[in-house]
Amino acid sequence: MSLQRILAKTFASLPGNLIIKLAGGAPVTINGRTLEPQLQLIAWNGRSAPPISSLPAEAVQAGVKAQLALLADVTGEGAGSSSETIPGPDGNAIPARLYRPASQDPRHPLIVYFHMGGGVIGDLDTCHAWCAILAQGAQAPVLSVDYRLAPQHVFPAGLNDCLAAYRWGLANAHRFGAPAGKAAVGGDSMGGNFAAIISQQMKREGGPMPALQLLIYPAIDISKHYPSKTAYAQTFSLSQDTMDWFMKQYLPEGIDHRDLRVSPGQEADLSGLPPAVVITAGHDPLSDEGDEYAARLNAAGVPVVHKRYDSLAHAFTAFTFISPGARAACREMAEMVHDIFAKAARVSA
Repeated sequence: MSLQRILAKTFASLPGNLIIKLAGGAPVTINGRTLEPQLQLIAWNGRSAPPISSLPAEAVQAGVKAQLALLADVTGEGAGSSSETIPGPDGNAIPARLYRPASQDPRHPLIVYFHMGGGVIGDLDTCHAWCAILAQGAQAPVLSVDYRLAPQHVFPAGLNDCLAAYRWGLANAHRFGAPAGKAAVGGDSMGGNFAAIISQQMKREGGPMPALQLLIYPAIDISKHYPSKTAYAQTFSLSQDTMDWFMKQYLPEGIDHRDLRVSPGQEADLSGLPPAVVITAGHDPLSDEGDEYAARLNAAGVPVVHKRYDSLAHAFTAFTFISPGARAACREMAEMVHDIFAKAARVSA
């Protein structure tokens, strides 16, 4: 373990009241939601960093990779991993990482997973710890997809990669000890956006539908203003300025922000979509749209499990090394997925 990780873990292990004294002296509370002390400490330590929007995209991509390496666990949580390569839609090869749990349930479907990052940052390492936790807790294989990023590859390249990966997962699920011809989709932030879009697209095309859509603090509608985008516009780890910069990199000129391949929340009819687990974070500009989408899915008759973790911030799946709340939430989310898979297996038996 590097010295930086040792120091980060040491400070994060201090009593909460002492952490708060080191991180500004007062808890961060917005709309009655108090940020976890460990996350407040990360935000405090990064307060003098230049805004992402002031840096070249390549520098941001490299810098975020280094930063996240300090914040997420590296343990496999009982799940082994191996490399896969998926044929891309444009003749490209899509790198992927497969996670197999130590105690896999052969009735549980493959989960095709898309990492966070606004379509601009992130890679397989970004969600490594979380995907291992998910595989182990859900007793299901997880296929993590390293889709193409903007600005090197603008919309819809990354989305098309994720769609190709889902279809490849359907065709290859049996290779990984999962039911043939079946797969779930999941993702956090932009990855959640992709998972929601793919679920809707499969419905429009007549299938094959995902077995589940796991949407973690998803970006649902960039065309619409929500109160949380104002209340949490300057919060860790996602600001309004960063979101605007992401979309500037990701979307070519002239793309309508109401396009369903960009803002799945614009879809009027949500009936018939796959069962959903929708997770939001309290300190997050995206919290309102995720909460609203969960309510709309439920109103449309879609089975939904929805929880908001009020003390956590956007991107918490990447903070499992430093944040006890993030670790606990990730394990609980994996159990949510497990319970849905187990119930479906009992019904079909």
